Amino acid sequence: MKLKNVLIVVKDAKRSLKFYHDLFDFELILDNDGNMILTDRLVLQEERYWKEFLGKDIITENNSCELYFEESNIEGFIEKLEKYYPDVKYVNRLMTHSWGQKVIRFYDPDGNLIEVGTSV
Repeated sequence: MKLKNVLIVVKDAKRSLKFYHDLFDFELILDNDGNMILTDRLVLQEERYWKEFLGKDIITENNSCELYFEESNIEGFIEKLEKYYPDVKYVNRLMTHSWGQKVIRFYDPDGNLIEVGTSV
């Protein structure tokens, strides 16, 4: 068995596609009416499907998982983030861990936690 994709819940898949394309260069592979498969095995599925499957409300910013990316030019990434999404909600701005890794954490437009760090 192998892990096939990582799926995150979003309110508007088209808006989220733009976000992930703008910042991480993801491209659309398949669009099934609110269920989008992107490059690098990321899937965006609209909240309406999850509410139907679960019969429960979706809790945003629940901090139970994160998407983790590595970027060698983290300062350049931050410039791009602030240019395209100046109102992004930060968990922490650029910081350096005791082991030397620089990281930034923020939420996507739907409250999914993202961490971008330099290589360890």
